[in-house]
Amino acid sequence: MSATIFQKRLTPTRIAAMKGGKPIVCLTAYTTPMARLLDEHCDLLLVGDSLGMVLYGMETTIGVTLDMMIAHGKAVMRGVANACVIVDMPFGSYQESKELAFRNAVRIMQETGCDGVKLEGGEEMAETIAFLSKRGIPVLGHIGLMPQLVHTAGGYRSVGHSEHETSKIRRDAHAIGGSGAFAVVVEGTVEPLAREVTTAMHIPTIGIGASSACDGQILVTDDILGLFNDFQPRFVKRYDELGKRVADAAAAYAEEVRSRKFPAAEHTFKRRS
Repeated sequence: MSATIFQKRLTPTRIAAMKGGKPIVCLTAYTTPMARLLDEHCDLLLVGDSLGMVLYGMETTIGVTLDMMIAHGKAVMRGVANACVIVDMPFGSYQESKELAFRNAVRIMQETGCDGVKLEGGEEMAETIAFLSKRGIPVLGHIGLMPQLVHTAGGYRSVGHSEHETSKIRRDAHAIGGSGAFAVVVEGTVEPLAREVTTAMHIPTIGIGASSACDGQILVTDDILGLFNDFQPRFVKRYDELGKRVADAAAAYAEEVRSRKFPAAEHTFKRRS
C-alpha cells in the first residue's frame, strides 16, 4: 500500500523548474527567528558559511566548521514552512574526495533536515557534484568569485575581466550545468559574462554581484538590513539601517536605566493581596 507524501515547502526540483520564469528570491538565514521572518517572502533560504563573518566576527569563511553549519541549519529548519533550505558545505568538508563530500553532505542533511547542500567550485568539482547528485543529494553549485578560495584568488574581487578568467568561468558553467546540480550561484562576475552564462545554462543561475538577467538573486540578509557594517560590497543594496536603530534603542534604554526612568511601575510586580 502506497501513501502520497505532500511537502508544502519548495524543493530543489521545483527551484530547478523555475529556470527562465519568475525570478527566484533567495536570502541567507542563520537563526530560527530570522528564518521565520524571511520564510514567506523567499523561495530559497541559504544557511551560508558567511555566518562566520556575520555572526562570529571572522575575517573570512575559512574558519567555519561542519558542526557550526549543522547547528545553524537545525535552527533555520525550525523556522521554515515554505522556503527550500540549502546548507553550505564549509571549507575542507568536501574538497579532499567525493567520498568525503558524500559522507559530510549526508551528515548535514540527516542532522538538519535541509533540502540540499551548496559547495563552491567549477570544473574541478563537477565530478563530486555528480557523485552526490546520483546518490540523492541535491546540490547547489557556486562559480565566479568563490569566498573559500580568497587566499589563492588574491582577495575579494570581481572576476571575468581577463580572457583567462572569462574562459575559466565559461568552462565552469558548462561543467556544473552537466553535473546534476539543480541550480548554481554566480558570484562577483562581470555583467555581460553572467548574462551569457545564464542564457547558456539549462539550470537556474542565482546571481550575487552578477546580472539582473540571472534566474534569481541572493544577498546576505544582514547586509540588506544594515546589521553588518564591517564592509559593504558594491553589489549590496541597503533596504534598512537596523544596525543604527538597534544602537539607538540600546542608547535610549541605557539612558533610562541610569536615570532610573526604567523600570517604571507598570514594568514591576505588585504583591498579591
